[in-house]
Amino acid sequence: MKLRQAVRAIAGVLLCAAGLWLALPAPYKERTYIFNAEGCRLETTIVEKPGTAAQGSVVLFHGISANKKIMSFMARGLAEQGLRVYVPDLPGHGRTPGPFSPARAEQCGEALLRELLSRGVIDANRTILAGHSMGGAIAERIASRVPVAGLIAISPAPMRAAHGVTPEKLLFTDPPELPPNSLVIVGSRELQSMRGNAADLVALRNDATSKFLEIPGASHVSILFSGAAMRASQNWAAQVLRLAPTEVLPSHRSLFGALAGFVGILLIAGPFLREVTGKNTGAEIAVTGTVISVPRLLLEFAAGSAVIVLLLRYWIPLRRIGLFQGDYLASFLLLLGVGLALTHWSAERQAPASSTRDLLAASFAGLLLLLATAWFDLTFYEAWLTAAKWARFPFFVVVVLPYHFAEEVLLGPVQIGKRGRRLALALTLRLISWGALMGGVLILHNGEILMGLLSVYMAVFNLIQRSGMDIVRTETGSAGAAALFGAILLAGFCLVIFPLT
Repeated sequence: MKLRQAVRAIAGVLLCAAGLWLALPAPYKERTYIFNAEGCRLETTIVEKPGTAAQGSVVLFHGISANKKIMSFMARGLAEQGLRVYVPDLPGHGRTPGPFSPARAEQCGEALLRELLSRGVIDANRTILAGHSMGGAIAERIASRVPVAGLIAISPAPMRAAHGVTPEKLLFTDPPELPPNSLVIVGSRELQSMRGNAADLVALRNDATSKFLEIPGASHVSILFSGAAMRASQNWAAQVLRLAPTEVLPSHRSLFGALAGFVGILLIAGPFLREVTGKNTGAEIAVTGTVISVPRLLLEFAAGSAVIVLLLRYWIPLRRIGLFQGDYLASFLLLLGVGLALTHWSAERQAPASSTRDLLAASFAGLLLLLATAWFDLTFYEAWLTAAKWARFPFFVVVVLPYHFAEEVLLGPVQIGKRGRRLALALTLRLISWGALMGGVLILHNGEILMGLLSVYMAVFNLIQRSGMDIVRTETGSAGAAALFGAILLAGFCLVIFPLT
């Protein structure tokens, strides 16, 4: 077993090294500034191709729960066209402080454009506005008020209650007319609601200056890294600005490096957790199975989750936490955790006490693994927490800790030979809860759309986090240590992906 862990650790280190080699070289000139405009302090990266005189400009907006870092492939592709690309972090995202709301993001995006125009840094007749998802809608809205040369809207967020989109799911409800010289791009694997609303933008304009394009095989996120979408954007910019089209696409080298490093971190994490948390003292060996029967456990999670979603329709207790729709998730987990803890108070009291050493080891391991966000920050996504997010971190850990502790107690200890079954049960319980959250969006129409948009990312996180919690529980025999470790990881993850308000 030790040899197997050593091999995993060595493979992880090698993958991290390969990831650094792939991700760090940047064959583009990238400078970052803070632009102050109408009360907005937008950290903005300017991307250019070295040795090439800029023949025009692009202002590129990211989507909700994203940031300028994830737009790097699009920015570099447009820079290959001979354009200077301005990519801001919108309020509450990346390195730009909050508060965030869709309306303020739009206001700050327009303020940045007007500031660049007033300084003479860009020329309206040689400038294209572009954006993805929420950023695509913002680019369209701004272009309808500030005349520019053209628009590229990539999977723009719907602004009309059509094609299955209900009013409470809209970030903006007063759609403007699509400006001339507009390209609207979507992926064929996106929801019909997204594709239909995007197609309507061009159909309603009904002239030859605009174009709708569907990229085969692309999803809402993968379209940001699609060579076909990038080529279409380059050609549109060349057509609008009367430039010779480029034949060069940016490399995916940095993306492959980010993925390689992430896999390497995952391989290292297991041996690291086992080394840090130590060996199981055997305190739980006599305890077998879940505290209650599996059918009852599933029923309790389903009923409790449904009741809490109904309650949150009228009252969100943690609204002041200052996270856009993250306050809803935090409130849900707090209420569910407290409810489970009160229902099974006797079982929790009978659980073996957690030693100070186990709790400290779990805390150290959780905090150290948060350093993995530095890897994403370096290569793929601005994930390192800002001071404003760190200030919320201790409170968020306390809020989600009751849920993780109740879950650990109810699951019982990790049994040899049944680890996969326990992990599957834990993930099933979380899937039931997430289903209730989605029911709030689809049935109660509560407007918490990020619950749906972030489902894939939450699924991947839950698999990784629960696997780590099982290792901590196995090595320490402590439900409290495993719960604390999981709460630390969840707090860090939520503070990365939910915008500040």
